[in-house]
Amino acid sequence: MAFLDNSGDIILDAVLTDTGRFRLAKGDGSFRIVKFALGDDEVDYSKYDRDHASGSAYFDLEVLQTPVFEAFTNNTSTMRSKLISIPRTNLLYLPVLKVNKEAGGRVQMYTIDATNNTEAFLVAVDEDTELVQGGGTQMAKKAGVLSGENPNAAGHAGISKIRIDQGLDTSDIPPAFQLDSDLVEQQYIVEMDNRLGSIHNPEGPGLAAVSFIDDDNVASYYLSATTNPLYVSNNDNTKSDDGTQTIAGPRGTVLEFKIQSSLELNTSTTLFTKLGATSTIEGNCFYYIDSNIRVTGATTGYRIDVPVRFIKLKAAGSC
Repeated sequence: MAFLDNSGDIILDAVLTDTGRFRLAKGDGSFRIVKFALGDDEVDYSKYDRDHASGSAYFDLEVLQTPVFEAFTNNTSTMRSKLISIPRTNLLYLPVLKVNKEAGGRVQMYTIDATNNTEAFLVAVDEDTELVQGGGTQMAKKAGVLSGENPNAAGHAGISKIRIDQGLDTSDIPPAFQLDSDLVEQQYIVEMDNRLGSIHNPEGPGLAAVSFIDDDNVASYYLSATTNPLYVSNNDNTKSDDGTQTIAGPRGTVLEFKIQSSLELNTSTTLFTKLGATSTIEGNCFYYIDSNIRVTGATTGYRIDVPVRFIKLKAAGSC
Protein backbone atom coordinates (compact mmCIF):
# COMPACT_ATOMS: atom_id res chain seq x y z
CA MET A 1 0.00 0.00 0.00
CA ALA A 2 1.10 3.62 -0.39
CA PHE A 3 0.10 7.25 0.03
CA LEU A 4 0.10 8.79 -3.43
CA ASP A 5 0.44 12.52 -2.83
CA ASN A 6 0.30 14.59 0.33
CA SER A 7 0.48 18.05 -1.21
CA GLY A 8 -3.31 18.31 -0.94
CA ASP A 9 -5.91 15.84 0.27
CA ILE A 10 -4.37 12.62 1.58
CA ILE A 11 -5.18 9.67 -0.65
CA LEU A 12 -4.63 6.12 0.54
CA ASP A 13 -3.99 3.60 -2.24
CA ALA A 14 -4.13 0.07 -0.85
CA VAL A 15 -3.71 -3.09 -2.91
CA LEU A 16 -3.01 -6.70 -2.06
CA THR A 17 0.24 -8.24 -3.19
CA ASP A 18 0.12 -11.06 -5.72
CA THR A 19 0.45 -13.51 -2.85
CA GLY A 20 -2.38 -11.81 -0.98
CA ARG A 21 -4.61 -11.99 -4.05
CA PHE A 22 -3.84 -15.67 -4.42
CA ARG A 23 -4.84 -16.38 -0.84
CA LEU A 24 -7.96 -14.22 -1.07
CA ALA A 25 -9.00 -15.99 -4.28
CA LYS A 26 -9.25 -19.31 -2.43
CA GLY A 27 -12.56 -18.05 -1.06
CA ASP A 28 -12.51 -20.43 1.87
CA GLY A 29 -12.63 -17.79 4.57
CA SER A 30 -9.03 -18.42 5.64
CA PHE A 31 -7.70 -15.08 4.38
CA ARG A 32 -6.84 -12.83 7.31
CA ILE A 33 -4.64 -9.74 7.51
CA VAL A 34 -2.83 -10.25 10.82
CA LYS A 35 0.09 -7.83 10.42
CA PHE A 36 1.44 -5.09 8.21
CA ALA A 37 4.61 -3.05 7.80
CA LEU A 38 5.36 0.59 7.01
CA GLY A 39 8.35 1.96 5.12
CA ASP A 40 9.83 5.30 4.12
CA ASP A 41 12.30 4.39 1.38
CA GLU A 42 11.33 7.40 -0.72
CA VAL A 43 11.96 10.03 1.97
CA ASP A 44 15.25 11.93 2.06
CA TYR A 45 15.59 13.18 5.64
CA SER A 46 18.58 15.32 4.72
CA LYS A 47 15.95 17.76 3.40
CA TYR A 48 15.14 18.66 7.03
CA ASP A 49 16.32 22.27 7.20
CA ARG A 50 16.96 23.74 10.66
CA ASP A 51 18.15 26.99 9.07
CA HIS A 52 15.02 27.72 7.04
CA ALA A 53 14.49 31.48 6.84
CA SER A 54 10.76 31.20 7.56
CA GLY A 55 11.15 29.54 10.93
CA SER A 56 10.59 26.17 12.62
CA ALA A 57 7.23 25.52 10.95
CA TYR A 58 9.12 25.10 7.68
CA PHE A 59 11.99 22.90 8.91
CA ASP A 60 10.32 19.67 7.78
CA LEU A 61 8.05 21.05 5.05
CA GLU A 62 10.05 19.61 2.16
CA VAL A 63 10.21 16.23 3.90
CA LEU A 64 6.44 16.15 4.47
CA GLN A 65 5.72 17.06 0.85
CA THR A 66 7.89 14.32 -0.63
CA PRO A 67 5.88 12.28 -3.16
CA VAL A 68 6.02 8.54 -2.51
CA PHE A 69 5.54 5.41 -4.59
CA GLU A 70 2.17 4.18 -5.71
CA ALA A 71 1.16 0.80 -4.36
CA PHE A 72 2.79 -2.23 -5.99
CA THR A 73 1.33 -5.72 -6.13
CA ASN A 74 4.86 -7.16 -6.32
CA ASN A 75 5.91 -7.73 -2.71
CA THR A 76 9.65 -7.64 -3.52
CA SER A 77 9.69 -4.18 -5.16
CA THR A 78 9.44 -1.83 -2.18
CA MET A 79 10.09 -1.37 1.51
CA ARG A 80 13.82 -1.87 1.74
CA SER A 81 13.75 -0.15 5.15
CA LYS A 82 10.76 -0.85 7.37
CA LEU A 83 9.74 1.54 10.13
CA ILE A 84 9.87 0.28 13.69
CA SER A 85 8.54 1.70 16.96
CA ILE A 86 10.96 1.93 19.87
CA PRO A 87 9.59 3.51 23.06
CA ARG A 88 13.06 4.12 24.52
CA THR A 89 14.45 7.63 24.12
CA ASN A 90 18.08 6.94 25.05
CA LEU A 91 19.21 5.40 21.74
CA LEU A 92 21.71 7.36 19.69
CA TYR A 93 22.37 4.58 17.15
CA LEU A 94 20.44 1.67 15.70
CA PRO A 95 22.01 -1.64 14.68
CA VAL A 96 22.84 -2.39 11.06
CA LEU A 97 23.79 -5.42 8.98
CA LYS A 98 27.07 -5.47 7.05
CA VAL A 99 28.76 -8.01 4.82
CA ASN A 100 31.96 -9.00 6.60
CA LYS A 101 34.88 -8.89 4.19
CA GLU A 102 37.53 -8.71 6.92
CA ALA A 103 37.45 -12.22 8.40
CA GLY A 104 39.95 -13.79 6.01
CA GLY A 105 39.72 -15.41 2.61
CA ARG A 106 36.66 -17.47 3.44
CA VAL A 107 34.38 -14.46 3.34
CA GLN A 108 36.26 -12.15 1.01
CA MET A 109 34.16 -10.85 -1.89
CA TYR A 110 35.49 -11.26 -5.41
CA THR A 111 36.48 -8.07 -7.27
CA ILE A 112 34.75 -8.09 -10.63
CA ASP A 113 35.79 -4.60 -11.74
CA ALA A 114 38.53 -2.86 -9.77
CA THR A 115 38.07 0.41 -11.68
CA ASN A 116 34.43 0.77 -10.65
CA ASN A 117 34.92 -1.06 -7.32
CA THR A 118 32.38 -3.74 -8.29
CA GLU A 119 32.35 -6.76 -5.98
CA ALA A 120 30.21 -9.86 -5.61
CA PHE A 121 30.33 -13.43 -4.38
CA LEU A 122 30.85 -15.79 -7.31
CA VAL A 123 29.03 -19.14 -7.27
CA ALA A 124 30.63 -21.82 -9.46
CA VAL A 125 27.55 -23.82 -10.44
CA ASP A 126 29.24 -27.09 -11.50
CA GLU A 127 32.43 -29.04 -10.89
CA ASP A 128 34.00 -28.08 -14.23
CA THR A 129 33.71 -24.45 -13.19
CA GLU A 130 35.01 -25.16 -9.69
CA LEU A 131 38.11 -26.97 -10.93
CA VAL A 132 39.08 -24.82 -13.91
CA GLN A 133 42.38 -22.98 -13.48
CA GLY A 134 41.94 -19.23 -13.19
CA GLY A 135 45.19 -17.27 -12.99
CA GLY A 136 47.06 -20.42 -11.95
CA THR A 137 44.63 -21.43 -9.18
CA GLN A 138 41.43 -23.44 -9.22
CA MET A 139 38.42 -21.12 -9.20
CA ALA A 140 36.96 -22.82 -6.13
CA LYS A 141 40.10 -21.98 -4.15
CA LYS A 142 39.90 -18.27 -4.85
CA ALA A 143 38.62 -15.93 -2.17
CA GLY A 144 35.05 -14.89 -2.87
CA VAL A 145 34.22 -17.91 -5.05
CA LEU A 146 31.66 -20.32 -3.58
CA SER A 147 31.42 -23.95 -4.67
CA GLY A 148 27.87 -24.34 -5.95
CA GLU A 149 27.92 -28.06 -6.73
CA ASN A 150 30.10 -29.11 -3.79
CA PRO A 151 29.45 -26.62 -0.96
CA ASN A 152 30.64 -29.06 1.68
CA ALA A 153 33.39 -30.92 -0.19
CA ALA A 154 36.92 -30.96 1.20
CA GLY A 155 39.99 -30.02 -0.80
CA HIS A 156 39.13 -28.16 -3.96
CA ALA A 157 35.70 -26.92 -2.85
CA GLY A 158 33.78 -25.59 0.11
CA ILE A 159 36.25 -22.85 0.98
CA SER A 160 34.26 -19.60 0.80
CA LYS A 161 31.05 -18.61 2.54
CA ILE A 162 28.95 -15.48 3.09
CA ARG A 163 29.02 -13.79 6.48
CA ILE A 164 26.74 -10.97 7.69
CA ASP A 165 27.61 -9.16 10.93
CA GLN A 166 25.10 -7.24 13.05
CA GLY A 167 25.65 -4.45 15.56
CA LEU A 168 26.21 -0.72 16.08
CA ASP A 169 28.62 0.47 13.41
CA THR A 170 30.01 3.49 15.23
CA SER A 171 33.34 4.32 16.82
CA ASP A 172 31.59 6.49 19.43
CA ILE A 173 30.71 3.39 21.48
CA PRO A 174 33.50 0.86 22.15
CA PRO A 175 32.83 -2.76 21.14
CA ALA A 176 33.37 -3.76 24.79
CA PHE A 177 29.90 -2.37 25.56
CA GLN A 178 27.25 -5.07 25.42
CA LEU A 179 24.54 -4.57 22.81
CA ASP A 180 21.12 -4.28 24.47
CA SER A 181 19.16 -7.51 24.17
CA ASP A 182 16.24 -5.87 22.34
CA LEU A 183 18.64 -4.72 19.60
CA VAL A 184 20.26 -8.11 19.01
CA GLU A 185 18.98 -9.95 15.96
CA GLN A 186 18.16 -13.54 16.84
CA GLN A 187 16.35 -14.36 13.61
CA TYR A 188 17.00 -13.49 9.98
CA ILE A 189 14.92 -13.74 6.83
CA VAL A 190 17.00 -14.69 3.79
CA GLU A 191 15.42 -14.38 0.33
CA MET A 192 16.86 -15.58 -2.98
CA ASP A 193 15.75 -16.63 -6.46
CA ASN A 194 14.79 -20.27 -6.10
CA ARG A 195 15.58 -20.94 -9.78
CA LEU A 196 19.24 -20.18 -9.17
CA GLY A 197 20.10 -21.91 -5.92
CA SER A 198 19.45 -22.71 -2.28
CA ILE A 199 20.86 -21.71 1.11
CA HIS A 200 23.38 -24.29 2.38
CA ASN A 201 24.88 -25.05 5.78
CA PRO A 202 28.07 -22.95 6.25
CA GLU A 203 30.05 -25.66 8.07
CA GLY A 204 28.59 -29.04 7.14
CA PRO A 205 26.20 -30.96 4.92
CA GLY A 206 22.59 -30.07 4.36
CA LEU A 207 20.32 -27.37 2.99
CA ALA A 208 18.32 -24.88 5.03
CA ALA A 209 14.57 -25.52 5.06
CA VAL A 210 12.58 -23.27 2.74
CA SER A 211 9.79 -21.49 4.61
CA PHE A 212 7.93 -20.09 1.63
CA ILE A 213 8.25 -19.65 -2.15
CA ASP A 214 6.22 -16.75 -3.53
CA ASP A 215 4.66 -16.24 -6.95
CA ASP A 216 7.91 -14.70 -8.27
CA ASN A 217 9.84 -17.87 -7.34
CA VAL A 218 11.60 -16.06 -4.50
CA ALA A 219 12.33 -18.48 -1.66
CA SER A 220 12.28 -17.23 1.95
CA TYR A 221 14.33 -18.86 4.69
CA TYR A 222 13.78 -18.07 8.38
CA LEU A 223 17.01 -18.74 10.25
CA SER A 224 17.23 -18.28 14.02
CA ALA A 225 19.88 -18.72 16.68
CA THR A 226 17.60 -21.17 18.49
CA THR A 227 16.74 -23.56 15.67
CA ASN A 228 19.63 -22.87 13.29
CA PRO A 229 22.73 -22.34 15.49
CA LEU A 230 25.10 -23.25 12.64
CA TYR A 231 23.73 -20.33 10.63
CA VAL A 232 23.11 -17.76 13.39
CA SER A 233 25.52 -17.34 16.30
CA ASN A 234 26.79 -14.72 18.71
CA ASN A 235 29.79 -12.70 17.61
CA ASP A 236 32.71 -14.25 19.51
CA ASN A 237 34.74 -11.05 19.45
CA THR A 238 32.83 -8.32 21.27
CA LYS A 239 35.66 -6.50 22.99
CA SER A 240 38.33 -5.63 20.45
CA ASP A 241 39.23 -5.25 16.80
CA ASP A 242 41.43 -8.16 15.76
CA GLY A 243 41.25 -7.38 12.06
CA THR A 244 38.33 -9.75 11.42
CA GLN A 245 35.50 -7.40 12.40
CA THR A 246 33.41 -5.11 10.21
CA ILE A 247 31.21 -3.63 12.97
CA ALA A 248 33.04 -0.80 14.77
CA GLY A 249 30.94 -0.68 17.93
CA PRO A 250 28.97 -3.17 20.07
CA ARG A 251 28.35 -6.42 18.21
CA GLY A 252 25.36 -8.72 18.13
CA THR A 253 25.00 -11.87 16.06
CA VAL A 254 26.58 -13.31 12.93
CA LEU A 255 24.74 -14.93 10.02
CA GLU A 256 26.74 -17.35 7.85
CA PHE A 257 25.72 -19.51 4.90
CA LYS A 258 26.83 -21.02 1.61
CA ILE A 259 24.92 -21.40 -1.65
CA GLN A 260 24.17 -24.56 -3.55
CA SER A 261 23.45 -24.01 -7.22
CA SER A 262 20.17 -25.26 -8.67
CA LEU A 263 20.04 -28.40 -10.79
CA GLU A 264 19.04 -26.31 -13.80
CA LEU A 265 22.13 -24.09 -13.56
CA ASN A 266 24.28 -27.12 -12.86
CA THR A 267 23.18 -29.11 -15.90
CA SER A 268 21.98 -26.54 -18.43
CA THR A 269 22.78 -23.15 -19.95
CA THR A 270 19.12 -22.25 -20.59
CA LEU A 271 18.75 -19.73 -17.77
CA PHE A 272 22.20 -18.31 -18.47
CA THR A 273 21.29 -17.53 -22.08
CA LYS A 274 17.84 -16.24 -21.06
CA LEU A 275 18.76 -14.13 -18.01
CA GLY A 276 22.51 -13.59 -18.20
CA ALA A 277 25.45 -12.98 -20.49
CA THR A 278 29.10 -14.05 -20.93
CA SER A 279 32.29 -12.56 -19.54
CA THR A 280 35.99 -13.32 -19.31
CA ILE A 281 37.13 -14.00 -15.74
CA GLU A 282 40.68 -15.07 -14.84
CA GLY A 283 41.41 -15.80 -18.52
CA ASN A 284 38.38 -18.10 -19.02
CA CYS A 285 35.02 -17.46 -20.66
CA PHE A 286 32.01 -17.94 -18.38
CA TYR A 287 28.27 -17.68 -18.63
CA TYR A 288 26.98 -15.59 -15.74
CA ILE A 289 23.78 -14.41 -14.07
CA ASP A 290 23.83 -11.50 -11.61
CA SER A 291 21.43 -11.65 -8.67
CA ASN A 292 21.00 -10.49 -5.08
CA ILE A 293 20.36 -12.33 -1.85
CA ARG A 294 18.27 -10.20 0.48
CA VAL A 295 18.91 -10.49 4.22
CA THR A 296 16.49 -8.91 6.70
CA GLY A 297 16.74 -8.76 10.46
CA ALA A 298 13.42 -9.94 11.92
CA THR A 299 13.76 -7.71 15.02
CA THR A 300 14.83 -4.36 13.59
CA GLY A 301 13.74 -4.85 9.98
CA TYR A 302 17.14 -3.70 8.73
CA ARG A 303 17.77 -5.12 5.26
CA ILE A 304 20.73 -5.48 2.93
CA ASP A 305 21.17 -6.99 -0.52
CA VAL A 306 24.22 -9.20 -1.06
CA PRO A 307 25.42 -9.23 -4.72
CA VAL A 308 25.94 -12.72 -6.12
CA ARG A 309 27.12 -13.78 -9.59
CA PHE A 310 26.44 -17.35 -10.71
CA ILE A 311 29.08 -18.52 -13.20
CA LYS A 312 29.35 -21.52 -15.52
CA LEU A 313 32.38 -22.36 -17.65
CA LYS A 314 31.67 -21.96 -21.36
CA ALA A 315 32.90 -25.16 -22.99
CA ALA A 316 33.84 -23.67 -26.36
CA GLY A 317 33.93 -20.38 -28.18
CA SER A 318 34.97 -16.92 -27.09
CA CYS A 319 33.19 -14.27 -25.06
